[in-house]
Amino acid sequence: MILGLYVVRRLAATFLMIAAVFFGMLFMFEVFEVVRRFGDEAALSTLMMLSALRVPRTFYQIMPLLMILSSMALFLSMARSSELVVIRAAGRSAKRMLAEPLLAALVFGALLVALLNPISAASTRIYQSQLQALQNPEMVAQISISESALWLRQGDSLGQTVIRAEGVEADGLTFTSVSFLVFDRVSGAPVMRIEADSGRLEPGSWHLRNAKQWNLDDLNPERTARRHEEVALPTDLTPERIRDSLARSGTISIWAMPAFIRAMDRAGLSTRDHRAQFQAELALPLLMAAMMLIGAVLSLQHSRTGGASQRILITVLAGFALFFLRNFAQVLGENGQIPLVLAIWTPPVASMLLAFGVLLHLEDG
Repeated sequence: MILGLYVVRRLAATFLMIAAVFFGMLFMFEVFEVVRRFGDEAALSTLMMLSALRVPRTFYQIMPLLMILSSMALFLSMARSSELVVIRAAGRSAKRMLAEPLLAALVFGALLVALLNPISAASTRIYQSQLQALQNPEMVAQISISESALWLRQGDSLGQTVIRAEGVEADGLTFTSVSFLVFDRVSGAPVMRIEADSGRLEPGSWHLRNAKQWNLDDLNPERTARRHEEVALPTDLTPERIRDSLARSGTISIWAMPAFIRAMDRAGLSTRDHRAQFQAELALPLLMAAMMLIGAVLSLQHSRTGGASQRILITVLAGFALFFLRNFAQVLGENGQIPLVLAIWTPPVASMLLAFGVLLHLEDG
C-alpha cells in the first residue's frame, strides 16, 4: 500500500508539472490568436480575459494526452533510476504495481468530469457570448431550452426580440405556439407582443399564421390589438445558426445535460449529438485509465535494455492514435453510422484490453 501511494504521488506530481507547462503554452497561443484577430478593436484587458476564458475548454479536451505523457515520463524516470528493479526485487510484479495508479487514474477522471467539466462549460459559454458581442454587438442571436419551451433571441439595429415556442416540427423550421416580445433598443422597454399558432422560419423573415399583435405603447393594448391570418416579421436568424447554437459542444455541464436532453426531446429536437457528448463524458475516466496503462506498459523495461527512444515514439503514437480514434468514433456515433454506445465505449475499453495484453506478454513472455 505504501509503495502504491508512492507511485501515485509521483504520477500526480509529474502530471501537475506537465499540465502546468501545457496550460501556459495554451494560454500564450490563445493570447497571440486573440490579439491577432481583435488587437485593434478591444482593450488589452478584454483580450486577456477572452484568452483566459478559452483555455479551460482546450485544456480539458487534451487531458487524456497529458495523462499518457505523464505516465510515460514517470515510469521512464523510475526505470532510469533503477527503482523498477528494486520494486521487482521486492516481489512486486508490474501488474500489482500498476493497480494503484490505475485506480488513481479512474478517480482522477471522475473528478475531472464532476468538477472541471462545469468550469469548462461555464467559461466556454461566457467566451462565446463575449466573442459574439465583440464581433457584432448590434446583432445577437441565442437559443436555449427550458423544461417547458424553446427560447430564442434575435437582435438587429431596431432592438431585441425574445421568441418563445412550445414545440418544433420535424423539419426544424416550423415552431408551434410562438410568442414574440419586442424590446426597444434605447430604453429596453417592451414595445410589441405577438402570439401566433405557428411560425415558420424563412430566409430573412418569420411567417406567422393566426397571429394576434399588441402594441404595448398604447394606453389600452387589448383595444388596439389586431389579428392577422398571415404576417411576416424580419429576422437575421437562419436554420444553420439555430442548429449551430444547439450543437455547440462544451457549453452544457455534465450535471445539466440530462435535463437539457429531456427538454429537447419534449421540444421535438434531435438529441443525438448531446447524447453522444454525455456518453463521452461518462467514458472519460475509463479513457484516462487506458491512457495511463498505455503510457506505462512500454516504459517498464530497464533503460539498459535499449530501444528507449523507439518505445517512447510508439507510446506517443499509440496515445495520439487512440485520442483521434475516439473522436472519430464519436463523430460516427453522432451521425448515426454506428450505435452510440458502441462508438463511445469501444475505443477506451479496447485500448485498456490491448494494454493489458501487452503487459501480460512482456511480463510472462
